[in-house]
Amino acid sequence: MYRIGKEEIEEVAKVIESGNMFKINDALHETEACEEKIRGLFGVKRSLLVTSGFAALTSALVGMGIGPGDEVIVPAYTYIATVMAVVAAGAIPVIADIDATYTIDPDKIEEKISPRTKAVIPVHIQGFPCNMAAICALSEKYGFQILEDACQADGGSYRGKRLGSIGKAGALSFNQFKVISAGEGGAVLTDDDAVYERALIYHDASAIAFFGNQLDGINEPQFCGAEYRTNEIAAAILRRQLEKLDGILTDLRRNKAYLTGLLKEKFAIGPSNDLAGDCGTTLPVVFETEAEARAFSAKVGTGNYLPIDTGKHIYNHWTAILEQRGAFHPLMDPFKFPANAPYVPDYKAEVYPVTLDLLARTVFLFPSPDWTQAEMQKIAQTVL
Repeated sequence: MYRIGKEEIEEVAKVIESGNMFKINDALHETEACEEKIRGLFGVKRSLLVTSGFAALTSALVGMGIGPGDEVIVPAYTYIATVMAVVAAGAIPVIADIDATYTIDPDKIEEKISPRTKAVIPVHIQGFPCNMAAICALSEKYGFQILEDACQADGGSYRGKRLGSIGKAGALSFNQFKVISAGEGGAVLTDDDAVYERALIYHDASAIAFFGNQLDGINEPQFCGAEYRTNEIAAAILRRQLEKLDGILTDLRRNKAYLTGLLKEKFAIGPSNDLAGDCGTTLPVVFETEAEARAFSAKVGTGNYLPIDTGKHIYNHWTAILEQRGAFHPLMDPFKFPANAPYVPDYKAEVYPVTLDLLARTVFLFPSPDWTQAEMQKIAQTVL
């Protein structure tokens, strides 16, 4: 979270004073206003606010019709929520290695495609855009759907299109650690009416027909789902945060570019699929060995890390997936469903060498949108 203050406090106060904090109300309609603002900013036909990035991913997968018997290809470097969303939809995650951009390798996607591949989730990890041109070409060739995980890339873009608006659907996250934040929250983005309608029903199945006119114009039949409904306080905070989004990104990109300029003569900087669309939240400095990376990290001091140390962002730390425990009750476990069981990978035996090697030889620096040039020069001086 970068910039939050009195504007958000004032909006929260208005919601509380209205006495209507529930999503459906006759007062401020913050949730509706926020969803409308998202549609405008991201250039999509439909948007749905939910409680988290995981909720957005799961609701989108359900909306896309993903379920038992299906495989969904995911990168070996992403937060475990991406993979757990696949399991929550009843499908099987298939893992693919990343490339030098820290995002899923399109060539490795193609190697993993089977007759059961129904979707691919490119993850714009750390604000780095995936190679969407190559992934979209594979989608056309093989017929799978694309769900963009833009949970760490709110507002980023690829060739002029916002991340999350390129595939069949997209997912955003607004927790404490994202470009903009409401403390927690997420959003589904799509231009597909059927995907939106199913996601709408799934995300609030117990209440969607009870409160307001949410089902007006909806053609999909109701079905049992979850309860990922947002509230007016979170929506009010997020609406103000959305107004700040492009300013934050502009300043992040400027400062990342400046710091890169100070370091690139001596250090290798990780490549990008679209530097102009990169969020600017993360500057990857790449070394020949892990020892060199750790020495650099120690010199910089606080405000950096080696991504190999980030635990559940890496496939070999996805304990529940590796041990194939998709639910507490075995009869509800997608890994044991008859449609899935014959095809479940032996995750413990799989190795993704590029992921492990690259993450161990990289140091991530995290530019602030509010850094001055003097502050960045001081950072550079510690390692040059």
